[in-house]
This record gives sequence, C-alpha cells and structure tokens, in this order.
Amino acid sequence: MDQMKTQVPSKGDSVRESVASTISRGKEAVSAAASDAMDTAGADLKALQSDLSDLKEIVAKLASRASDEAAKSACEIAGQVSTAASDLAEKGANAASVATDQAKTLVTELENIARRNPLGALTGAVVVGVLIGMMGRRS
Repeated sequence: MDQMKTQVPSKGDSVRESVASTISRGKEAVSAAASDAMDTAGADLKALQSDLSDLKEIVAKLASRASDEAAKSACEIAGQVSTAASDLAEKGANAASVATDQAKTLVTELENIARRNPLGALTGAVVVGVLIGMMGRRS
C-alpha cells in the first residue's frame, strides 16, 4: 500500500504544483513589471534632465537679456540726465550773463543820471539812506 501512495499523485501534490506554478508566474509578472517600470523611470529621468538643462539655458539667456536691457536703460537715463544738467547749466550761465549785463546797464544809466542832475542824485541818495535807516530801526 505504501507503494501505491507514492506512485499515484495525490490531490495535495496537484494543488501544490498549481500554487507553485501560479507563484512562479506571479514572480515573473512582477519582475517584468518592475523591469518595465525601471525602464520607463529611466527614460523619464533622462527626459527630465534634458528639460531642466533646456530650462537652465533659457533662464540664463533671459537673465542676460534683462541685464543688457537694464544696462541700456541706465546708459540712456544717464545720457538724459547729463543732457538735462548741461542744458540747466547753460541756462543758468545765460541767466547770470543777462543779469550781469542788466546790472551794468542799470549802473551806467544811474551814472548818466547823476552826471546830468547831481542835485537829484544827492536827493535820491538821502532818501535811500533814510529808508534804510527806518528799516533798520524796525528790526
């Protein structure tokens, strides 16, 4: 009877073989899925690295352009300020020159009046002196 048990496959052996076969197929499927996932992840990683490299180049170009534009703007502003300062200085010099000419003309005219009418010039000087004296007392 012992011989019959060993020669005839039992129902338990069949279940074990079926489970072992299923486990083996499962392991192969998991291994294949893991391999596919690693391949896909590797490809995705390479694509991501390429995209980051492109982004780095774009940002560098953008920063360079922004820097160039800022430098150009600064130069333009400096030129405008320099031009405005030059214009203002020229206008100031012209105004000073005109004021000097008018003062000289006034002095010359007062001298001519004093030569033509010396008594009027003395009277005017006295009046101006009295006015200055009165303003000095009020202060």
